[in-house]
Amino acid sequence: MLKEYGGSVRLVVKYLPYRYRDYSRIAAEASLAARDQGKFREMHLLLLDRSPGLDRASLIGCAKELKLDVPRFTKDLDAMRHKKEIDRDLKLGEALDLYNTPTIFINGVKLVGDRPIEAYRPVIDRELKAAGPGGKKR
Repeated sequence: MLKEYGGSVRLVVKYLPYRYRDYSRIAAEASLAARDQGKFREMHLLLLDRSPGLDRASLIGCAKELKLDVPRFTKDLDAMRHKKEIDRDLKLGEALDLYNTPTIFINGVKLVGDRPIEAYRPVIDRELKAAGPGGKKR
């Protein structure tokens, strides 16, 4: 979808680790550690495919599979290097009364739950049309 819309849309990912799943927090840490090495998308897709069986050892296995710098990844994971970023995202989620993932915002339009990609296209098209040439950013 990002390719389809070129530079007209931007994807921003925020983390809302589910409080009642032990692996949620460490999985968020793992995806951010992978992001630091340029492999966010690849790690994100692996984690979606392999959850809920995520623990430290399996996350390090994912890092190896993605050919990340494993010692760096492990150090970042163990140090919870991205704790502040995840905590900020959790606060934002609480302020926005988010209760489900994924929750997608398109120029302030809130779409809750897993949906096929086609569900987003009409909202994106409407918002781009409303923005006009050059686009107004919210």
